Amino acid sequence: MDDRFNTASGWVLFAGIVALGSSIASGMYFKADKPPHSEKMGYLIEGAPEGGEGGAPAYDLGTLLAAADPAAGEKLFAKCATCHTVNSGGANGIGPNLWASMGDEIGKGRGGFAFSSALSGHGGEWTYENMDAWLKSPKAFAAGTKMSFAGLSKPEDRANMMAYLKASGGGPEFPAPKAADAPAEGAAPEGAASGNSAAPVEGAPASEAAAAGAAGADQPVATAQGASRNPAT
Repeated sequence: MDDRFNTASGWVLFAGIVALGSSIASGMYFKADKPPHSEKMGYLIEGAPEGGEGGAPAYDLGTLLAAADPAAGEKLFAKCATCHTVNSGGANGIGPNLWASMGDEIGKGRGGFAFSSALSGHGGEWTYENMDAWLKSPKAFAAGTKMSFAGLSKPEDRANMMAYLKASGGGPEFPAPKAADAPAEGAAPEGAASGNSAAPVEGAPASEAAAAGAAGADQPVATAQGASRNPAT
């Protein structure tokens, strides 16, 4: 009796193992445990670039600099103080001393600081436009630079930083804010009717030209002579 029970139990266990193995094998072969998906895993969402046509900034740098706050820039400079000094005669550190850096040549001087070839060979000066681009992304401005700073994403922060750098040793005058678009010379004011003559004012006496053409007008036009008296009335 025990032998038959053990034999039956063994076959049942064997059948269960075979069934489980078959289920696993079929699942792996047909990928039954993975839901189907389309070939396109999603859609790439591109952020709008900070700029207008031709890569020009979508903001006016002159306007931002005119409203910039050097005190706010000094607070932002705390992020740079671990590598830079900004006082007159300050020593170079991991980065160069930045006293009177605005308007200076890019990658030159600075007390013999060892600039990377990305900056020393860049050329040009630290204009406000160049400094704005540098503060936004040093690596984008000069690929290969040793500068590890990620950059300031807000144009207002960059303007405040440049105002602080200008206050620390001077620099060129800020670029003039861009003037608002003025109407073209000779253009009629907004809301004015086209033509040379203005619209008549109700109750005002008509000009001689208007009175002369009153007979053909849809509406009566007052004349300087007034209405004639009817003898019958």
